[in-house]
Amino acid sequence: MALRLGDIAPDFTADTTDGTITFHQWLGDSWGILFSHPADYTPVCTTELGATAKLKTEFAKRNVKVAAVSVDPIESHRGWVGDINETQCTTVNFPIIADSQRVVATAYDMIHPNADDKATVRSVFVIGPDKKIKLTLTYPASTGRNFLELIRVIDSLQLTAKFRVATPADWKDGEDCIITPAVKDAEAETLFPKGMRKVKPYLRYTPQPNK
Repeated sequence: MALRLGDIAPDFTADTTDGTITFHQWLGDSWGILFSHPADYTPVCTTELGATAKLKTEFAKRNVKVAAVSVDPIESHRGWVGDINETQCTTVNFPIIADSQRVVATAYDMIHPNADDKATVRSVFVIGPDKKIKLTLTYPASTGRNFLELIRVIDSLQLTAKFRVATPADWKDGEDCIITPAVKDAEAETLFPKGMRKVKPYLRYTPQPNK
């Protein structure tokens, strides 16, 4: 069965390019991104892992750990890392999980027979410190993933976990937020001292509370 938002992310122990990890223990109190690629030495994924490495500082600011996974063995991963570092002008600084027995792929429903009955599809899971899945995305092989979008989503998730707000379309960190419908106007005045802009009774904006 496919994992749903709010489900506990399956735990596992696996060999990685950074040594053996037990996933939940490795995450600790951090947020996590787990993303899969169908095979090593593939062109689109080479650019993706390079882009991820370059965002290490941004992930660290948000207390986010990143791990990649494919069904190739660890020796293949290590060789591929050299290519990534060379072609993307970076240094891979996160673990790549070797899942040759497809334990992780099966637990996270990463093998879709309509796409490939052996290799993992290109999925992304954002996982909270409570080990629950907050976001899932699956991309086609031809389209590179947007890791700046994942950072934007994490900014929203972390904000809305602390305040009774939601974020509108195309929101970016620092912009106005939407007050959730469960908050009454009188309560909003206390919760959001920066003010409230009411467009409709159900559409109310407030400056981002933690800025």
